[in-house]
Amino acid sequence: MNASFETLITTYINDKVGIAQDFLSVDLCHNLRDNLLSFNDGHLLLQAGVGNDGKMLHDNLIRNDKIYWLDKTHNNAFEAEFFDTMDEFVAYLNENCFTNIKSYEFHYSLYEAGSFYRSHLDQFEDDTKRQFSMMNYLNADWQTKDGGELLIHHDHHNQSIAPTQGKTVFFKSDELLHEVLPTNERRMSVTGWLKRG
Repeated sequence: MNASFETLITTYINDKVGIAQDFLSVDLCHNLRDNLLSFNDGHLLLQAGVGNDGKMLHDNLIRNDKIYWLDKTHNNAFEAEFFDTMDEFVAYLNENCFTNIKSYEFHYSLYEAGSFYRSHLDQFEDDTKRQFSMMNYLNADWQTKDGGELLIHHDHHNQSIAPTQGKTVFFKSDELLHEVLPTNERRMSVTGWLKRG
């Protein structure tokens, strides 16, 4: 597992965006995807908002995905496996990069065909706890025609990343504007943030 951790960190150092193709196993991706679809069938996913606490705004012109938060109290075996992986990665990151990450939060994310998320930063203006953003994609057999790329805006170029199964993306939450381009197929991920404080 440390090889994928090192890949994520090394690629981040090289270009401010870490990418690892096998951070999550194929089986875990399948099981998390099945969880997400089951929760969606049970109408547990809710429209995602923009902002935090009392400043939460729901605006379909900015984003129109649906989310459901992972939680250790769910006692779900596959979420527990995901959390074990994240605990190992945070320990590795703190030991090797002195990041002082104390916690994390992750949610399932579902973009139906036609959905998108306009350009944004992940760190709130009045809350700097979010340090790193992570997207873990669950989309088997994703094709270029399916759209839904993560578009990251660097100073002098844009980086387009296809949301293919098993791929994990990692970057500073306050540093890079990014967006989800309109998707032509159902697009699924486990997305979240590593936090200080």
